[in-house]
Amino acid sequence: MNALPQFKLTGVALPKDASKMLDEVCEHFIEHAEVQRTADTATLTSEIGTAHMRLDGGRLLIELACPSDAALQMSRTVIAEHLFYFAGDDPFELTWSAPAPRTRLANLHEVTVVSAFDVTPHMRRVVLACADVKPFVGGDMHVRLLVPPKGRTPVWPGLRDDGRIAWPEGEDALVVRVYTIRAVDAERGELSVDFLQHPAPGVATPGADFARDAQPGDRLALLGPGGGDLPQAGTIFFAGDESALPAIARIAAEVPAGTTMRAIIEVEDAAEEQPLPTAGTLDVRWLHRASYPAGAVNVLAQAAVEALAGVEKETFVWIACEREDVRRIRTFLKTRGHDRKRTYAAWYWERENS
Repeated sequence: MNALPQFKLTGVALPKDASKMLDEVCEHFIEHAEVQRTADTATLTSEIGTAHMRLDGGRLLIELACPSDAALQMSRTVIAEHLFYFAGDDPFELTWSAPAPRTRLANLHEVTVVSAFDVTPHMRRVVLACADVKPFVGGDMHVRLLVPPKGRTPVWPGLRDDGRIAWPEGEDALVVRVYTIRAVDAERGELSVDFLQHPAPGVATPGADFARDAQPGDRLALLGPGGGDLPQAGTIFFAGDESALPAIARIAAEVPAGTTMRAIIEVEDAAEEQPLPTAGTLDVRWLHRASYPAGAVNVLAQAAVEALAGVEKETFVWIACEREDVRRIRTFLKTRGHDRKRTYAAWYWERENS
């Protein structure tokens, strides 16, 4: 990122509770940017630029500064999407000093299904052909998957004036879900994405449904990548469940030789365990939910906290699982004084909504 960004934009947000929204912003983005917080302000600094937010009465004043116009538009969209998400059903307004341009999204990649197969009974892999895989090599791992309706020519999204993505509606509505790029094959121009096939009956699983029914030649798109960098550390501790397994597997596969890793991974049973090849060394402890007592919760969090008590301060701690579990582990790490710059702790789902 340039020392003196040249592309700037200001905005004004009118939430129901501006202070609460600023708290939500800081809690979420602490895993995706460097966050500096005072009582009334927050500054988020990432590779694509800086976002400064300040409470002003009931308003939230926003200033964006980025090294390019493309980065500025992506930053605006990220901020807008998250603010509307945090607002939920509460009344919310967001205006900018200039409307969003009516252009194709800079980070949209059209891809085509090459193949699909089961890795375990509840994990299915879809291999995608992509004309340009360079943005997915060695950097952020997460993408938004955009699946068009079967039998229709895809209509891809644009931007609203408020910076949010303008999604196609009606018969052109897309299935949109966040996933991890499990592997990149630069020579073949292919990306692999793993989809958990949820065993719980009655739960809507449009992403898993796509993976189950995917056929060679099916067209879809990816928005991204964004978030989930490869940790730069000689020792790494992982704790996660199935939702995090693709990311853990990719990190293990891409670390340099000599990296020492330890992992606690929660899955349904032994059939869901996966081999995790690596140039480093990896010690894995698998937890099987099928063996838990009835009503047991936070088993993964407790196991992680017990293991973290003996982890050295130089270790990079990587956590991804259910929201309450992540909060328990974060609290322990804060109490222990673990370096925030050596921590990634993100919730991938919420138990009450699962």
